[in-house]
Amino acid sequence: MNKLYIGNVSEQASALDLESIFEQWKIPFSAPFLVKSGYAFVDCPDEKVAMRAIDTLSGKVELHGKVLEVEHSVPKRQRSCNLQIRNIPPHMQWEVLEGMLAQYGTVESCEQVNTDTETAVVNVRYAAKDQAREALDKLNGFLMENYALKVSYIPDETAAADAPAVGGRRGFNPRGPPRQGSPSLGARPKLQSDVPLRMLVPTQFVGAIIGKEGATIRNITKQTHSKIDIHRKENAGAAEKPITVHSTPEGCSSACRNIMEIMQKEAVDTKMCADTQTLTEEIPLKILAHNNFVGRLIGKEGRNLKKIEQDTDTKITISPLQDLTLYNPERTITVKGTLEACGKAEEEIMKKIRESYENDVAAMHLQSNLIPGLNLNALGLFPGAASGGMSPSVVSGPPAGAQAGYQSFGPQVESETVHLFIPALAVGAIIGKQGQHIKQLSRFAGASIKIAPADGIDAKQRMVIITGPPEAQFKAQGRIFGKLKEENFFGPKEEVKLEAHIKVPSFAAGRVIGKGGKTVNELQNLTSAEVVVPRDQTPDENDQVVVKITGHFYASQLAQRKIQEIISQVRRQQQPKASATGPPVARRK
Repeated sequence: MNKLYIGNVSEQASALDLESIFEQWKIPFSAPFLVKSGYAFVDCPDEKVAMRAIDTLSGKVELHGKVLEVEHSVPKRQRSCNLQIRNIPPHMQWEVLEGMLAQYGTVESCEQVNTDTETAVVNVRYAAKDQAREALDKLNGFLMENYALKVSYIPDETAAADAPAVGGRRGFNPRGPPRQGSPSLGARPKLQSDVPLRMLVPTQFVGAIIGKEGATIRNITKQTHSKIDIHRKENAGAAEKPITVHSTPEGCSSACRNIMEIMQKEAVDTKMCADTQTLTEEIPLKILAHNNFVGRLIGKEGRNLKKIEQDTDTKITISPLQDLTLYNPERTITVKGTLEACGKAEEEIMKKIRESYENDVAAMHLQSNLIPGLNLNALGLFPGAASGGMSPSVVSGPPAGAQAGYQSFGPQVESETVHLFIPALAVGAIIGKQGQHIKQLSRFAGASIKIAPADGIDAKQRMVIITGPPEAQFKAQGRIFGKLKEENFFGPKEEVKLEAHIKVPSFAAGRVIGKGGKTVNELQNLTSAEVVVPRDQTPDENDQVVVKITGHFYASQLAQRKIQEIISQVRRQQQPKASATGPPVARRK
């Protein structure tokens, strides 16, 4: 993908003009510019240079009064299923992007490309040409967190040849869970040894860890047989930067010790501390771990953590749940002690995290497509997937040692009803001419979709009643949110936020709220949605009460999944447990 297409070229522009722009921005080219009427072509020495040219010039550099458009040059015959999406927000989660991509068709692969840019770049392959075309049309220029996505075709033959050598990290957000392959591709789950070590290091030590011309980090990589990513451009201006170490458990531990030693030596050399005795107080070891695994690390009543502290002679603290967001699902584990003690603690902490990962691999697999907690295996969508889905943990995960207690539900998934409130003026757009749009939407999503009558003449909102299983809810609601944006019911830079109501059994409402509102607060912190269980509700004829969820599409979906999972847990706990010696006994909470 070294050949570039340059569009929106002024009639007055010459090859020399384009050469001078490339030279001005220090972008090398390996052949003369071929200038046509309104566009031009040029070859770059390699793919990385081509990527840099696209990111540096496209939509940013003007020539003779016209802003240049730069993208990969792809012959029409090769414009089929492969797209490259650039300028993706650096903190976006994989499931958020995949959920968005899934609206346009079946995503066969989605791989991140390593670049020098702050924003992320991915190569995407759709199952059909028309799906890729629709995704390109709808997503090119689409605003996400004030980043305008840039989408272009990439040649099929090149993408196929390059796929094994992409070498990109899977998962854009370094503050996120290890990325897994889509279950539909039959990708193997990661083994324990594949789980990376994630560290936070003070920004002032990053230079020393890298070393002159990268010599130090290369040396560590070679000695420990590891791949080390230092995310320098993440969190600009932050006091700490994440480092990801990909290796065997032994390789990760060895790299961790090397990095700790460099930081301590640098601290002495820069006289940050009066003596080495106080160094560990100044520079603790900080490990990042996905919140899903932290419950098992802590253990019941904190026993696992206390044991690690005692065995390694360290003091360990974990950042609070309140710090979590949809884009940052990691907790910071801070270890204080001698360098040797911190090294031992890292081994024990990562051992627990890897065990949790292995135990949760099926549940995490389900979360790798669309949104966290969407139980796709149970929907029977993927041939060859295990029959029945594993129910992933809710807010804090199952108790330690309870991993085997996940229940399998088989291919039948319970239907859900969601009431989504849209602007009254948007009803016509959702229904479409002679009801065509709502019929198509219903078929596409596999859901029943009905518009409730208006509450009154002046009603500003109308209720859409959507009935169907989780995947149908995701598709139907996603298309409705998208339609409102397309039809300009929200401003170009305004996020579409809607209110959704779901009914929960009155006996489960308390669990959704949690003691002193703890669970509902955690839900809001985790999902970025506003979740309200109105007080003093009278249960309806089915003994149900309403939970109100307000937020953008992905926040709303995540909150809906989490609440449905809480309801499922409560129902399972209420089911009578069969007794081998007598009649069923009520299951204790």
